[in-house]
Amino acid sequence: MAAQKHLTSGAWSELFLLGVIWGASFLAIRVALDTIPVMTSVLHRVFWAMLVLWVVVCVQRLAVPRSPRIWFAFLVMGLLNNAIPFSLMAWGQLYIETGLTSILNAMTAIFGVITAALFFKDERLTRPRIIGVALGFLGVATAIGLQNFATFNLQSIAQLAIIAGTISYAMAGAWARATLSDLPPVVAAAGMLTGSTVMILPLTLMIDGVPSLNLPLITWTAIGYYAVIATAGAYLLYYRVLAMAGAGNLMLVTLVIPPVAIVLGAVLRDEALPSQAYLGFAILALGLLILNRSGTRD
Repeated sequence: MAAQKHLTSGAWSELFLLGVIWGASFLAIRVALDTIPVMTSVLHRVFWAMLVLWVVVCVQRLAVPRSPRIWFAFLVMGLLNNAIPFSLMAWGQLYIETGLTSILNAMTAIFGVITAALFFKDERLTRPRIIGVALGFLGVATAIGLQNFATFNLQSIAQLAIIAGTISYAMAGAWARATLSDLPPVVAAAGMLTGSTVMILPLTLMIDGVPSLNLPLITWTAIGYYAVIATAGAYLLYYRVLAMAGAGNLMLVTLVIPPVAIVLGAVLRDEALPSQAYLGFAILALGLLILNRSGTRD
């Protein structure tokens, strides 16, 4: 059994920074959506991030995979980890608050545990994990509002779209472990973003038309943030923290993201979440803490 990794002060700092970066990305995406369509916003995200990561690959002189099998894996990974969740979540943000989007996004960790248990024999659902998963579902149900389950409107569909995106993220994690674990992380990330760009580009042209580059400065600033910093840069930081802290401890980043998104949404866009959303996040956070604790014991 591998020795459990512990969070040093440096690892804590970088984990917190990663949470802040990802938390602020929800606001940046929403700002961009004020002036550009959903698919165009996703294309900007994957295209510019792809270019940045391939530059990193070239600077580090890493080998570029040539196997068709690996490039097929990149396409599937790009679909599951970028094209589907980025599109669903961006569309969902048109109808629900950025803070609530970030809370629902935390379900990625819950579905990740379930998916891993389904596909990998060494990721069994122990009793603490079952409790953590159950609390996660209860937390999300509370955040959405139990009364909303009796109605079905555009906001409800948007919330379901966000949750569907988290399921796609979880499936991507299982796919990456099964097919891409032998590659350098930056190569895998660059290849994945290449695969998603190949898929998103024709869809964007069909749905939105040719993207305009004549955009307001605030839109370009938002795009630059969520594409270069919160996608390309965050991938690099993610794998750095993963190496220092381990996968179990890295799950704690999901506790940092929603408070950042909620505060920024409230301050900069006058968003107000109902009290049930905060209660739901508290329940979900407890579930995530239990999952993290159970992960350190396995």
